[in-house]
Amino acid sequence: MSCALARACVLGLLALGATGAAGAATDPAALRRGEAVYARCAACHAIEGHRTGPQHCGLFGRLAGTAPGFEGYSKALKQSHITWDARTLDLFLQNPTKAVPGTAMGYAGVKDPQERADLIAWMAEATRPGEACRPRP
Repeated sequence: MSCALARACVLGLLALGATGAAGAATDPAALRRGEAVYARCAACHAIEGHRTGPQHCGLFGRLAGTAPGFEGYSKALKQSHITWDARTLDLFLQNPTKAVPGTAMGYAGVKDPQERADLIAWMAEATRPGEACRPRP
């Protein structure tokens, strides 16, 4: 699935002026808001390196539980068969423990739909390997 199609699945991002991560323009205000929401994630995650949770570089299109070099995944997430895209991130980030019962990610989730949309838009831009980040094992 193209990044543009995946992003369109989340809360009408295209209607908000955002487009896919394939290089088209994205609303700068939404990206700033998304980056601010990501600050909550930074206690456990980073774009370019593992922390308590796996790095996010290369997240879109990656099978859950497969970030190179990260060994701390729960069995539930590794067996979830989720491929990360805008739709699956939206569902997971709303309530991780409901989306994947048994996940090790104990975060309560991003309840506000607009915050999730902004976060996902920012992550789609910030996690592109070779462009926005450099993947590290």
